[in-house]
Amino acid sequence: MAYPGPGERIPPGQFVQAASPLGRSPQGGARPQAAAEPVVVDVGAGSKAKAVAAAVVAGTLGVVTVASALTGQVDGGPATTVVAGVLGVVFIALGLLPLLAWRKITRPRKLVIEQVGIRWDDPRGTSWAVPWHELSGVAVSRTVQRRFKLDDYLLPRKVMVRVDLFPADPGFRVRHPEMEPLWEFHRVQNGYRLPLGSAPKHIDPIDRGMRAHRPNLYLGVRDEGFVVGLV
Repeated sequence: MAYPGPGERIPPGQFVQAASPLGRSPQGGARPQAAAEPVVVDVGAGSKAKAVAAAVVAGTLGVVTVASALTGQVDGGPATTVVAGVLGVVFIALGLLPLLAWRKITRPRKLVIEQVGIRWDDPRGTSWAVPWHELSGVAVSRTVQRRFKLDDYLLPRKVMVRVDLFPADPGFRVRHPEMEPLWEFHRVQNGYRLPLGSAPKHIDPIDRGMRAHRPNLYLGVRDEGFVVGLV
């Protein structure tokens, strides 16, 4: 399936096949030697390991805290014991969240930067594809998790990564209703923001792909300081 024309939409879960730069099929036509290879960023890779690790850490901490409260191993009196027990229950609940949202968290997702445009392949969600001529700019934004307490210094800080797309004309939103949830998401103005989570390893391939395919549209990596939350 080629990139959408005016008024066309990408059905949820539909794989998008890019057209050849020469106007021929990818199987039958020769590619120009100057054409850069597509860059595929597998966003879903490693999500299972992260989900399991998060569930184990939070769940274990919760169980230990609750057990300590129930067996009287918490110093500070009854009030402190109750607080510790409540915190333990909260951690257990946090440990269960990745398991409850397992299918959503671990679904396959890929960002593809290629000769024709940029696309998001989400077989279990909403896929979209945007040809380069519909964009005025593309940027990578990153923010660093703020440190509040001593424990925050014991673990690497999360680096939240997003891809920002800026339309070239006002009619973009009409042509791409499937991207509406990303419109002006999380502080971006007059553009779309695709969150990729805490994944600093994705910055280099995205940067490389944009410089190879559309350096004239690439706005570079933008640091937005510190962030609180998971977006």
